Amino acid sequence: MTPAAPITLYGSGTGFDLPDKSPFVLKTEMQLKMAGLAYRKHPGNRDSAPKGKLPYLEDEGERIADSTFIRAHIERKYELDLDEGLTPRQRAESWAIERLLEDHLYWALLYYRWVDPDNFAKGPAHFVDNAPEDKRAQLRIEIQARVTDNLRIHGLGRHTPEEVLELGKRSLSTLAALLGDQPFFIGARPTAIDATAFAMLAGVLTPFFTSPLRDAAEHYPNLVAYTDRMMQRYFPDQPWTTQASQNARAAAPF
Repeated sequence: MTPAAPITLYGSGTGFDLPDKSPFVLKTEMQLKMAGLAYRKHPGNRDSAPKGKLPYLEDEGERIADSTFIRAHIERKYELDLDEGLTPRQRAESWAIERLLEDHLYWALLYYRWVDPDNFAKGPAHFVDNAPEDKRAQLRIEIQARVTDNLRIHGLGRHTPEEVLELGKRSLSTLAALLGDQPFFIGARPTAIDATAFAMLAGVLTPFFTSPLRDAAEHYPNLVAYTDRMMQRYFPDQPWTTQASQNARAAAPF
């Protein structure tokens, strides 16, 4: 089934050397590409977004929020299955990996973007650059405090930096073991979990930010090569030239 009009994806916009600054927007955009659905992309506003977060989708007058429910919507409405061919066990494994990525690794990624003062100043601090100059400093304090509070509510933000890194490393080592020498996480072709895995790993590996979590990820050539391959496949116009990617390309079996 083809959309009567282009779907509109509302995201965070390009930045941080990524096709979108938000891993969840990047996940949804990649799933739209995987589904072969035409879409247009516009900057979104969290204040007016359903559920107050990005991404959200507009599709023939219907607004759908949250990347998981967006996937469910496009699969149901357009009669497709991004996990076609997977067994019930593989579908369960896909969901388990997605939870590791979204409910654990993502928060470590967020920690290093927002709590690390250098990374915050280089990246998220610029989210308020369009505000009146005399209000920017206070707005930066407020948005950083809000994310820091969310990290504490989640639980990760209650740990020391050393403990956060230890937990992040465990997620990365698990992902590297699950991927092994396969081209994709489950099956012989990309499935929905690859959109999530790519989005989170690209967020960790982007050369825009410096962090011990990125350093840890670069110690897994299969994760680096995987991220590089998926970037080239789905976002070929996006520059992606980290030294780790170049080294992994030279060593990759695919």
